[in-house]
Amino acid sequence: MKKILLAVVAFTFSAATFAQQPARTPSIEIGTAIPMADVSFKSVNSKPASLNNLKTEKGLLVMFSCNTCPYVIKSQPRTKEIIAYAKEKGIGMIIVNSNEAQRDEEDSYEAMQVYAKKQGYKVPYVMDDQSKLANAFGANRTPEVFLFDNEGKLIYKGAMEDNPGEPTASKEMFLKDAIDNMLAHKPISPNSTRSVGCSIKRAS
Repeated sequence: MKKILLAVVAFTFSAATFAQQPARTPSIEIGTAIPMADVSFKSVNSKPASLNNLKTEKGLLVMFSCNTCPYVIKSQPRTKEIIAYAKEKGIGMIIVNSNEAQRDEEDSYEAMQVYAKKQGYKVPYVMDDQSKLANAFGANRTPEVFLFDNEGKLIYKGAMEDNPGEPTASKEMFLKDAIDNMLAHKPISPNSTRSVGCSIKRAS
């Protein structure tokens, strides 16, 4: 009887935990044009930034991130590497904070300014008011990336690498490979991977 009760409790807890998981917003499809391309967003240096203005003749990389997610923090060395790689290859880049539910806390504009300075970001780090850009992209996790080609078409989305939980153990660099293949006009495979990280904290 005791085992049955324990099993029922365990099942109830698992069901409740599953029910609390945020539903994933459907992500935009490969080949989709840049959403909200002409909308300006407030960056940590107070200058407005739009995706169209940041896109270069080589393409655009959009990364959804934040200040506090453990996956983001673990991935900071990789993020800095990608920032430098995108610049080297002439690709525009923007980092987006869509954590609207924490806008008065760890993901406030002021906290973003401090975080960007600490990380030495050389690309715009912008605040996504009411998570509108995340909703338009169907972005759900931090970090999560979307790579667009020179025509503004989505060619890769998902994770930067195959082991976001332990980046130093990663063997496949999905994003870097996608960039290389894009610039070499080669097929991108995989062109979509599952983003792994913290959920974007949308306002309730």
